[in-house]
Amino acid sequence: MTTSLGREHLQSFIDTHRLKATILPMAVPTATVTDAAGALGVAPSAIIKSLVFLAEDRPFLVVNSGTARVDRKKLADYLGMNRRRVKFATAEQALEITGYVVGSMPPFGHREPLRTLLDRTAARRKDMYGGGGEIDALVKVSSEELIAVTQAEIADVSEM
Repeated sequence: MTTSLGREHLQSFIDTHRLKATILPMAVPTATVTDAAGALGVAPSAIIKSLVFLAEDRPFLVVNSGTARVDRKKLADYLGMNRRRVKFATAEQALEITGYVVGSMPPFGHREPLRTLLDRTAARRKDMYGGGGEIDALVKVSSEELIAVTQAEIADVSEM
């Protein structure tokens, strides 16, 4: 069984990379976009979700607005491959790849750096909130810092 990373590991990543990102401990679980938005008192569009996909068995991360769904056809087109070759990782695969449990997954600070695609709509936000490494924590990060630390590619991968 894979052991999961937590907010200490995420904080270490933030410190090592001298990020201004902040981990926000929450009094309630924030595993869903609705829960996270409610706990913070912000619109669901301020929440980002970090989703692990596999393209021909190679993992990569899609960071998307919490209110949007990933369009697998757009994603496959962006990657230059057939849609059937792009698969959403299972919760077990995501944990194995990133070190974080689904519902707590931050957009950076994983076991290994992942190729990261940031949806164009999410990239327009100045500040965003994502998984904070544990089910009752969120991380606040600017889109500028997220792009810089992950070398994220800006892509149009959301459904309309």
